[in-house]
Amino acid sequence: MMRVFLWFIISLIPSVALANVYTLPENGSRLIGEIQMHTVVKGDFFQTIAKQYNIGILELMETNPGVDPFLPDVGTKLVIPTQMLLPDVPRTGIVINLPELRLYYFPKNGKEVHVFPVGIGRIGRETPEMVTKIKSRIPNPSWTPPASIRKDHLEERGEVLPRIVPAGPDNPLGKYAMQLSYGDGSYLIHGTNKDFGIGMRVSSGCIRLNPDDIEWLFHQAKYGDSVRIINQTVKTSSEPDGEQIIEVHSALSKSELDASREKVVSLTAGIVKFISQESVDSFKANDALLAQDGLPINISL
Repeated sequence: MMRVFLWFIISLIPSVALANVYTLPENGSRLIGEIQMHTVVKGDFFQTIAKQYNIGILELMETNPGVDPFLPDVGTKLVIPTQMLLPDVPRTGIVINLPELRLYYFPKNGKEVHVFPVGIGRIGRETPEMVTKIKSRIPNPSWTPPASIRKDHLEERGEVLPRIVPAGPDNPLGKYAMQLSYGDGSYLIHGTNKDFGIGMRVSSGCIRLNPDDIEWLFHQAKYGDSVRIINQTVKTSSEPDGEQIIEVHSALSKSELDASREKVVSLTAGIVKFISQESVDSFKANDALLAQDGLPINISL
């Protein structure tokens, strides 16, 4: 019920997207951006705030646990998660880290990175991890919903989806789409016509961006550009100044039952090695792994 209400509220808000652009760090650093603070004023709720800073609503909830996303108290100080560690992958093309619900775009100039909130596949229709490329760029796309989606739509909403939805205001792909060269080519990076679900798990597996964001990205990314979709719940960095930094996000739920449980972060051998360093405070590391607030934390001794 809460999810339906959240969708309704989001659908009433006009789109205002502002690109978050960060200078790429040098000397082996992976830390970008600065934490911002927002003081809640009358009329604010998490979706309006998320739009103001062009971040996802779930990441805002992750970094501000215990605050009512619909009726935050006026005067509440909110942490805006505009500081982060870059994912541990090559800094080229498009990188999407699923637990973050963020898309990173690395222009070929090698000087900056653009970061956008995205919607990803819901439980049962998860967005897969992949290393692929842009297969085609489609302005004003039509939408051909697969039989499985038409069946689900009929069962869930009692509505019959047409076999082809032409370009226009009723097309859920929005004005721009980029087809990925993965599987049967059914995975897209696209916009939206309803402006909800950004920074949430609501799609049928595709990657959804704000209309302004996809328009900008569509005109930057080219045919054949690399696309990596990864699942890095924990990011770490040994910074040039000696700081040991960890950033922990909640793992993606694999079922509705799993979504209601407290999530335990799975640690790779690399993460265990990182937090076992003599320069790392094990208590700080454990607190970060339990909090899973999506913020970069200095866990140095």
